[in-house]
Amino acid sequence: MTDLDQRIASVLRERAEGETDIHRLLRTSRARGRRRQLRRRAAAGTALALVGVLGFAGVTGADLGGLSGRLPWTAASPTVAAPVPPRADGVPGAVADPMRVATDAQVLHFGVDPARARYLGWGVRQNEVESVRFTVGSGRPVLVEVSRSVELLSRGGVEGFTFDAVEEPLPFDGTVREVPGQTGGLILSWRPVNGLYARASTAGRDQTALRRAVDALRWDQARRCPGPLRLTTLPPGATVVTCDVDVSAFPGGVNMRFTLLRGENATMRVSFDYASQLAGSRTAGNRTVDGRSAYLYPDGTKLEVLGIPKAHLIATFGGLDKGFTEADASAVLAGARVAEDLTDPHTW
Repeated sequence: MTDLDQRIASVLRERAEGETDIHRLLRTSRARGRRRQLRRRAAAGTALALVGVLGFAGVTGADLGGLSGRLPWTAASPTVAAPVPPRADGVPGAVADPMRVATDAQVLHFGVDPARARYLGWGVRQNEVESVRFTVGSGRPVLVEVSRSVELLSRGGVEGFTFDAVEEPLPFDGTVREVPGQTGGLILSWRPVNGLYARASTAGRDQTALRRAVDALRWDQARRCPGPLRLTTLPPGATVVTCDVDVSAFPGGVNMRFTLLRGENATMRVSFDYASQLAGSRTAGNRTVDGRSAYLYPDGTKLEVLGIPKAHLIATFGGLDKGFTEADASAVLAGARVAEDLTDPHTW
């Protein structure tokens, strides 16, 4: 049960004069909350990673050195060539088979032309949305989200904007809507092919730049959702339902997140955060994972594998994430494979 669920349940129990179907209301609020939360993850990898690293600093005494966070629309483009997700051989792109979009958390069914655009991040939320964040030239970052569901993209939940940025359903007819605010923003919605809906969003008010960025999209290709971390072992009955990668700070930083689901509500999150300027880390563990030193956090909700230079690999299975155990987290981390060279995407 999330903190939102707990608050709702508490109020209902205090004020209800008769029987109330609390579980039905909680299921509804949980579903809406989960959709809202997941929409915010697609392009916020770096910002979330900064929060995570700051949290680690509080627990481990790590020195962040020169690490700085980047919000979704203010990410500075590094001068080095960014990683490009490799092609998924034998898998049709979205234009050839739109019904495959978001059916596999490990596969993107569209991409951008790497000769024209720079990848900043990518992600898949199974049965919901695929997303790519990128820049064209010196332009502002653009987030493109694609779904088979018009409801998921038709209003609200646009990364980088307030949740109520879109008060009316988007038309998906190729028009651009302006988002009010001090810096402003733009949202372009259209249908790349029948049965598929796309939404592109960016800060600023340059519609020409936004359309130029959208022209760099490629719908006839499928790419994997790679990163410096691979999970080779899952608990019984669990599946990977989200894959999010942020390379906007590459090669100085790389962040990757997986969400595991079992049944309807059991979730575990596995996060990997690397920062080249991260100094200091915990060395003394209180657990062992596959012969490696590990640390179970005092609240009993997180298990971290120690000894990875300038990086944190953590499985979260408690708190807001329920249904998995420490033994499950240990099994996942035991099967986790970290790339030999985090700055070389060919080793991912």
